[in-house]
Amino acid sequence: MMNETNNDRLGLDIGRVLITPSDGPAADTSFFGESLEAALETPPFPGMFDVVPTLVSRFGGRVWLVSKAGRRIEERTRQWLVHHRFFERTGMRADNVRFCRDRPGKEPICRELRLTHFVDDRLDVLGYLRGTVPALYWFGGSALGAPEGVTAVPDWSCVLDAVVLPVNRRPARSAGASGPA
Repeated sequence: MMNETNNDRLGLDIGRVLITPSDGPAADTSFFGESLEAALETPPFPGMFDVVPTLVSRFGGRVWLVSKAGRRIEERTRQWLVHHRFFERTGMRADNVRFCRDRPGKEPICRELRLTHFVDDRLDVLGYLRGTVPALYWFGGSALGAPEGVTAVPDWSCVLDAVVLPVNRRPARSAGASGPA
């Protein structure tokens, strides 16, 4: 279990990380062009509801969803989170959700939140976060294609192994840091 003085903070992308992708390599979710009912029925990524509650616990609740979306997709994503009882099932705070309108917009959010770990399915996003977020995880990626400084995590069980186990083994940092909790 993490020490209470540990200030590690985790960020998670939503599309193709929490929510399964739709057909096609470029699509984030099936929210595009679908009815609201179909969007709400898009399943969570397998294993996500098994792992995210552990992450929330191990990070002492310091977990945020950070996603790029236009207004329509943002609204559908918020509805999806409620429909699937994401916050009740994971223990994550419902106000720990941030949206931006373009992928580079994730960087200032991560800087403001002082995130120390981030899981995203896009290497370009992880590239924007270099120098801001020390521990970067490429969800769905392969170790063969991961750039230096990025850990490939093909699925949620790998996220658990890559993120939680190293966090538990590190010495606690000073409790004097301030910022969003």
